[in-house]
Amino acid sequence: MGTDGDERDERAFPHVPDSDDDDDAVIVPDAGSEAPRSRDGTDHAREGAIRTDGGSGDGCSPDTCTCGEKTQATPDADHRVATDGAGVANVDEQGELGDIEFTEPAEGVSQDVYDDAPDTRVGIPEGVDLDTPEYSIRSQMNDIETPDEKTWFMELDEAVIDEGRCIQCGTCVAACPSDSIGVGDDGHPKLVKMCTGCSMCWDFCPRGGLRYERQWKITGGEDNVKGAGDPITEFSAKVDDDWTDGAQDGGVVTGVLATLLEEGEIDGALIATESDEEPWKAESFLATTEEELIENAGTVYNQTLALGNLDLKQWEHKLPDEDWDDISLALVGTPCEIEGVRALQDFEWDYQAQNEGIRAVDYTISLMCTKNFNYYSLMGEQLEEKRNISPAEIGKMDVLHGKMMVYDHDGEMILEEDVENFHDAALKGCDECADFTGFCSDITVGSVGSSDEYSSVIIRTEQGMNAWELTEPKLDYHDLEDRSAIGKLQGWDKKKAFESLERPFDPDAPRFIDYTDHAENYGTAMNPHDQGH
Repeated sequence: MGTDGDERDERAFPHVPDSDDDDDAVIVPDAGSEAPRSRDGTDHAREGAIRTDGGSGDGCSPDTCTCGEKTQATPDADHRVATDGAGVANVDEQGELGDIEFTEPAEGVSQDVYDDAPDTRVGIPEGVDLDTPEYSIRSQMNDIETPDEKTWFMELDEAVIDEGRCIQCGTCVAACPSDSIGVGDDGHPKLVKMCTGCSMCWDFCPRGGLRYERQWKITGGEDNVKGAGDPITEFSAKVDDDWTDGAQDGGVVTGVLATLLEEGEIDGALIATESDEEPWKAESFLATTEEELIENAGTVYNQTLALGNLDLKQWEHKLPDEDWDDISLALVGTPCEIEGVRALQDFEWDYQAQNEGIRAVDYTISLMCTKNFNYYSLMGEQLEEKRNISPAEIGKMDVLHGKMMVYDHDGEMILEEDVENFHDAALKGCDECADFTGFCSDITVGSVGSSDEYSSVIIRTEQGMNAWELTEPKLDYHDLEDRSAIGKLQGWDKKKAFESLERPFDPDAPRFIDYTDHAENYGTAMNPHDQGH
């Protein structure tokens, strides 16, 4: 390309005026006119403003609309007439919006806006199966099996919960380092988010991976596998106060806890309370005053998953405004619950939401226990349906001398029957327990071995002795009346456990039982998630 003027004149550029002095060659649209409201309108306006013949226009106006219907207008010296343009629905030649018709919606029913259901599959080639495969497809595709040493919640579910062996202690909920285990509507542990396969729920379950008899020796010493254990001392005792009328036997548990609160030894005690909605259904409750303790004195014969309620944030409104590390609690529970918390405390792992609560438990009180019951089976099927005793009319319950005893609100006995007749309502996992007296606790309290209105008290640790000495001035007590009664019931309980346990009972074996060993003894499935669990 040359740079001389002749060549420049021969190559005229479209849309560009030939003369720099022609002021009328480029028309600037009136800034006061309405701006186009769509990308299409902008394009059409641009087409009207700069014509392909080198001329110009002044944009859209009622007379020269280049963004509406084809129009005829009177030209003048400075404007060209638009001869074509895109049509606009519902707009007449003058740009007026016409009537719009609406479809009336259906009444009382949802409008079907799809021809097919959202999940309908279309265009599937013949012979192709698009159904979601079972989890086992993973093994079929890559031939990699789950390592036996990696244990998931599914294994616990398979071997303990689905088998009816769960004792509802809540240890698995407390042990989970990812807070993946919650409590279902049926009162059993339930997976609430992804399991990481860390094995801890299995390891600490007293009916799964925790060899509970080994935990006795770790907690209480070598002699704690014999008879009623090797306690520091034992008594028959009661609290000498009017409020004990509503307590179980001598009210010793309530008396000890109230003293620990009064002396500033603890900030609260995790105990059982009766549900407001369902009579005689136990729920976890953190008592922080003597009044709350007295109000909840007595025994409720079903589990609360106590260890699943050690999240201190749940009780934050009742606790002092202090660092969690400075909070101190007492825990009252069945022997299996105390076994669980003792095992958890032996390891410096982070138990997430329950961690501070587990560390805060400084005093443990175990209630003598041969078995516990499923609430709905005991109160609904056995008492209300079969024996016509409504839970609302029950004032007190007790299991003593092999009898189930039920009293009304006036203290009159309305049922005394062999506890074996209620076996169908008992938790199946209780049959495997040989820990009648709570070998892992600081203090054991129960009615066996003492006369009416007195409790049998076994002090097992120095921490338990401290609690006893603080409470002693408020107690009426004497030497334990019948040691042999406790020893005999402990022996009977152990015998029943040996008949039910499918694994060897070995206090000297490792604390944790591999799932592979358990599966071999109990016949449960290995890696149930690989089998479409």
